[in-house]
Amino acid sequence: MSSLIRVEEARSVPRFERAVAFTVTFALAAFCAGAMTIGARAQDAPPGDAVNGKRLYLNDNCFTCHGRAGQGGAYNGPAPALAKTAMPFEGFLGQIRNPSNDMPAYAAQVMSDQAVADIYAYMQSLPGPQQAKDIAILND
Repeated sequence: MSSLIRVEEARSVPRFERAVAFTVTFALAAFCAGAMTIGARAQDAPPGDAVNGKRLYLNDNCFTCHGRAGQGGAYNGPAPALAKTAMPFEGFLGQIRNPSNDMPAYAAQVMSDQAVADIYAYMQSLPGPQQAKDIAILND
């Protein structure tokens, strides 16, 4: 009976609140993954080729869920923004190898660590999210 109640409660939670909960969960998982690899920050990522990373990102259809500019999206549920991600490379690699939710896994035989480093370099080359004060239409 309690599982039936949980299903009913989940259905009654608005879609936006579920998206926020998913985003917070993803951020927490990314933080934990980063915390397990002390010192693994963007500057510690292996050298990547952002031009090749863009090619891979588009060819492997990452943009379908994460947006053409890494801004995130909601194609098959909420997908986090990746542009200028604060996630350390090791966390990014871990998410690609063992993803949460609906994201497909990419084994090293399918996508090499260098290819992941290239995609990471491309994500780091993109402008990150803007603050509301920097968006003109919101300040009229």
